[in-house]
Amino acid sequence: MEVATEETLTPIKQDTKKGKLRFYPYNINWNYGLLPQTWEDPTHANSDVEGAFGDNDPVDVVEIGERQAEIGEVLKVKPLAVLAMIDEGELDWKVVAISMDDPKASLVNDIEDVEKHFPGTLTAIRNWFRDYKVPDGKPQNKFGFENKPAGKSYALKVIDETHAAWVKLVTRSVSAGDLSLI
Repeated sequence: MEVATEETLTPIKQDTKKGKLRFYPYNINWNYGLLPQTWEDPTHANSDVEGAFGDNDPVDVVEIGERQAEIGEVLKVKPLAVLAMIDEGELDWKVVAISMDDPKASLVNDIEDVEKHFPGTLTAIRNWFRDYKVPDGKPQNKFGFENKPAGKSYALKVIDETHAAWVKLVTRSVSAGDLSLI
């Protein structure tokens, strides 16, 4: 499921590629969603990540808590880390977070706590996103920061920067292109 950013009211619906419904070849073992009021500006080159440009979508969130969320459910989350995925040359941030309602939320506050309380999870998330397009004949995705996640402070920086980009988008300070702002 994806947010259809080019459709009016940006509905959540099953993604399509080349006119066919899209399915992932591997199970995703986390809740996957987005941060509202963020936008990865496709005209902004990120000097920290090989000069890659944003992917024209909101920032993605991988929520690692124990409960499976419902499609469209809104969760209050705490950012813990961020992966700088480079997908076909575009920067596609993956914020790793935990729901504030999760039993372990008070124990997990930064990247080191993820490793302590959810060992192997950051590597598993990176590997999933690295490999999920390979069965379709595409190359593995790459990651900035030497294939390692950055911690909470960098995740918050990404959120702040992409929120500022979103403000420019919705105030029409930059072109929306094909994106629906309705």
